[in-house]
Amino acid sequence: MATPQSNRETVDFIDEKLHGPDHVEKVLRTVQIDNFQVLGLRPEDADFYTNYPPEARKKLLRKVDVRLIPMLAVLYLISHLDRANIGNAKIEGLDTDLGLSGLQWNIVLSIFFIPYVLLEVPSNMLLKNFARPSVYLGILITSWGIIMTLTGIVQNFAGLMVTRILLGVFEAGFFPGAVYLGTFWYMPKELSTRIAIFYCASALSGAFSGLLAAGIAQMDGVGGQEGWRWIFLLEGIATVILGIISTKWLDLEEIRYLELQHFIKEGGNFKEEKKKTSWKDIKATMLNWRMYMLAYILLAQSACSYGTKFTLPTITQAMGFQDTNAQLMTVPPYVAGAISAVFFSILSDRFYWRMPFVVTPLAFVIVGYAVILSLDGKLEENVGPAFFAVILTCIGIYPIHPSTTSWTANNLAPSSRRAIGLAFNICIGNIGGIIGSYMYLESEKPKYHTGFGLSLALGASALIVTLLLELSFVFANREKAKMSEVEVRARYTDDELLAMGDKSPLFKYTL
Repeated sequence: MATPQSNRETVDFIDEKLHGPDHVEKVLRTVQIDNFQVLGLRPEDADFYTNYPPEARKKLLRKVDVRLIPMLAVLYLISHLDRANIGNAKIEGLDTDLGLSGLQWNIVLSIFFIPYVLLEVPSNMLLKNFARPSVYLGILITSWGIIMTLTGIVQNFAGLMVTRILLGVFEAGFFPGAVYLGTFWYMPKELSTRIAIFYCASALSGAFSGLLAAGIAQMDGVGGQEGWRWIFLLEGIATVILGIISTKWLDLEEIRYLELQHFIKEGGNFKEEKKKTSWKDIKATMLNWRMYMLAYILLAQSACSYGTKFTLPTITQAMGFQDTNAQLMTVPPYVAGAISAVFFSILSDRFYWRMPFVVTPLAFVIVGYAVILSLDGKLEENVGPAFFAVILTCIGIYPIHPSTTSWTANNLAPSSRRAIGLAFNICIGNIGGIIGSYMYLESEKPKYHTGFGLSLALGASALIVTLLLELSFVFANREKAKMSEVEVRARYTDDELLAMGDKSPLFKYTL
């Protein structure tokens, strides 16, 4: 029997042939041990892998879930707190104390994203070369925690600019690196839910940001420091502590099993395990036009997300809530967004179908912003509809990223191109952060026609792109199905098929 060559085929191979009480017999009937040697595995590795107890497999997955995902979620929560708490600091007087003009405020928000966007791909390439990725990520986390702490002592516009730039430098590698690690440890059918669980920390960061800011701001005057400074100082110190903490939580046998699973998932391309990423992989990824469609969906989502994060405290103020209440009223929309992200992603993994769980949230985004626009800035007179619309937009915004990121990961092969492609798409998507920094103009407050209108347009255009992308995958799969596996193998060698990656006639795109 032929060796599995595609992600989808390998998923079926792992899920259907290796799980269950009679997994060894199924393996021996369907994939002979000799075929593991075709993959580049030693006979003892094949024997170890096929005889790894199903109870141990389930226990290991739970172990990874319990220890990896919560850790990533907490760190991602901290990263978003550290980049978005500037919006909370604003209504506590940051802009007034530092003498920022309206335009300077937008520049401070957007400058973070320039190094953040430019360094994501190089960072993921560097991560792939690190013997211990946890050490690399720990260095990044500790560094941005130090920068966040220093933000609490800036005295002017220039100082704030420097800290925001450095924050972008060190935060750039975390999210794409975390997603790449997820693709290493989890099978494709398990991926979207796991990404959603730690990505929902992005939504919860908005909620925690409001709660923390409301509490910390009460320290105004302590140590002769303004309340907004304590927001940066305390959250920065907490980040440094988390960055330093590290644990060893997998034993050698578990690591060996997961590495073999990853090896087989890649179609057994042992050459792919080399440390350096080739220019051929970079070129193949950059010329993959579908990656740009996926990246645009992330860009639209990111613009809406960051626009909301930076402006929601001001929007709740426009609804008539003041000071601490304005901070606290930002919590419910983000909690709804976090729940929505996990709910839609569970369904996406359950049906192993990404498109509907991108399109449906985008529809919520469109409806939510349409309602807000229709209120024409009269938010205080229409608190109920306005607040409902804000919640609806968050319910729509937050599921889009995990489903789209999983869609990207599922349709890129081998892992070297996946590492580049994930970072590239997240990189392009984060350009939306720059857009989100300028959408809500102080001069348009509280109507924000530009911000709400552009968010509506981005949601609608992303929905159209998603549907077109789905059609392209459907047609591509139909074309590939025209050749039988026998015909494909008669035309191409195994090395050629592996080099083709997702372009291989045996690779079936995930819809």
